[in-house]
Amino acid sequence: MSKQEFLAQLRKGLSGLPQVDIEERLSFYSEMIEDQMEEGLSEEEAVSAVGTVDEIVTHVVAETPLVKIAKERIKSKRRWSAGEIVLLVLGSPIWLSLAIAAFAVILSLYISLWVVIISLWSVFVLLAACSVGGVLTCVVFAAGGNGVSGVAMLAVGIVCAGLAIFMFYGCKAAAKGTLILTKKMAIWTKNCFIKKEVV
Repeated sequence: MSKQEFLAQLRKGLSGLPQVDIEERLSFYSEMIEDQMEEGLSEEEAVSAVGTVDEIVTHVVAETPLVKIAKERIKSKRRWSAGEIVLLVLGSPIWLSLAIAAFAVILSLYISLWVVIISLWSVFVLLAACSVGGVLTCVVFAAGGNGVSGVAMLAVGIVCAGLAIFMFYGCKAAAKGTLILTKKMAIWTKNCFIKKEVV
């Protein structure tokens, strides 16, 4: 792919972002390709060394704040007619309440997901505390001459320690997965605001 084709595809992929950001990214990648060519790479090799257009677009969208994208999306390209404004105002009790309800449902689901993660970490902490408590209780019973109860408490402590180790890895994986899901949801939300222009 030539440099011009790459930049044209990149411009098309970034359409919907603020024009200033698009121009900054295009000049950045144009300079990067030129630097690669000065180092002895051919034009096609320099373009492929920069990365694919899809990877760059995904990275740029992830870096761009949602507020900036929303402001660009909300900017009107034309003046609204009086009829459109009247319809918007008259319909606001319906569309505004539906938007608030949808936002509340999505937010409550997201908060519920994190509450589950926090609960799992709480179980891990309690299991770890029970394992320490079981070992200490074993020592107390053994010192008091009650060896059978001490051995039972040691067994409970060892079982709780094993479960705590198991829970730690599960909690870590669940938290990491939730963070990845959060990042993907943020990128998806940003992509909903970006209206791709057809070239």
